[in-house]
Amino acid sequence: VQLQASGGGLVQPGGSLRLSCAASGSIFSINVMGWYRQASGPRRELVAVITSDGNTKYADSAKGRFTISRDSAKNTVYLQMNSLKPEDTAVYYCNAGRITTIAGGYWGQGTQVTVSS
Repeated sequence: VQLQASGGGLVQPGGSLRLSCAASGSIFSINVMGWYRQASGPRRELVAVITSDGNTKYADSAKGRFTISRDSAKNTVYLQMNSLKPEDTAVYYCNAGRITTIAGGYWGQGTQVTVSS
């Protein structure tokens, strides 16, 4: 499975960004797609994931501000991020796997999101 992410950038606090992640290859092997982020250090934290039947899971920090969605026909997942805060600054990674409780084995390239005035 190959994941192609796009949509990062620089935005002011309170602004919005939309990330996209397109999957290709052996997509029949995945059931979950979503986003993790890495601000500093080696650990990547969950942002949001969505299953093939539309169930979603969000980090507490993302609830109410971020919305994950998917276009199954395009094998693409979107992360709409609103009311962005400086603490959202991180490299965001698209991820794909089989279950929502742990990160899957497939990662896209990271996309930088910087929230700063």
